[in-house]
Parts: sequence; C-alpha cells; structure tokens
Amino acid sequence: MEKEKKVYESLPDVPSTLSDSEVLYWLRIRKVDNAFLNSLKKYSAATDDIIAGWLNISVRTLRNYRNPEIRIRENIKEQALLLMSLFVHGNDVFGSVAEFRYWLNSENFYFDGHKPSSMLNTVSGIRFVNERLHAMEYGDNV
Repeated sequence: MEKEKKVYESLPDVPSTLSDSEVLYWLRIRKVDNAFLNSLKKYSAATDDIIAGWLNISVRTLRNYRNPEIRIRENIKEQALLLMSLFVHGNDVFGSVAEFRYWLNSENFYFDGHKPSSMLNTVSGIRFVNERLHAMEYGDNV
C-alpha cells in the first residue's frame, strides 16, 4: 500500500477527471510521452499485454513507444491520459489502487455482468467507467 501511495504522489497533477478541453490542454501543453506510459504501467500494475489491449496496439508497438525517440500517436496519448486519470479517480474513490483494480476486474451489473476493465479499450468506455465511479461517489455502491 505504501508503494502505491508513492506512485500516486509522483503524479499529483494528473486530475481525476478530465473535460475535453483539459484533455486538449494536456495533449498540447503537457507531456504524454514514454515516461508517462511507464508511469501508467507502474500505477495500473497492468502487464504490457493488457495495456496494449487498452490502447488497441500491439505489445511490440507499446514497447517501441517506450523509446524516447519514437513519436507516440495522438490517439494513443489521449487514451493513456484518460486511463491515468481513471486510475487516479479510482484511487480516490476506493482509497487504494489495489482496491480499484479489484473492482475493475470483477463482474459488475452495470457492465452487463462483464468486468469494467473490458471497457477500457475505447475513449467512450473509459468515460463510462469513470461515470460509474462518479455515481459511486454519490451513493451508488456497485
């Protein structure tokens, strides 16, 4: 748990929710680069296979993106940013990344009996999962 908190503290400026204008700001002004992808892997504790699936790229492409000389496509940056924001929000709602990961990988009524993590390969899916987190913050306990 202490290790998870340390990772969380290393990314304090990633907001737990992002409007479309904030996403555009991050993509234009802030850096979503190879170090950001490495932080996403560390923070989510997901394997390269899982992260590549979320980003709809091959594992080889994901690993290539870890090279600072390789330019990351904008849509990949956007999804990575939204995923990181989702994990920050999940940590806020559940109190730990481990608890959020458990919820992400558990079947859920609001996801037609599927795991919320199965929705993370699209921007709208990430936003839907994030909306469920907001609902939980306001009293919906699923």
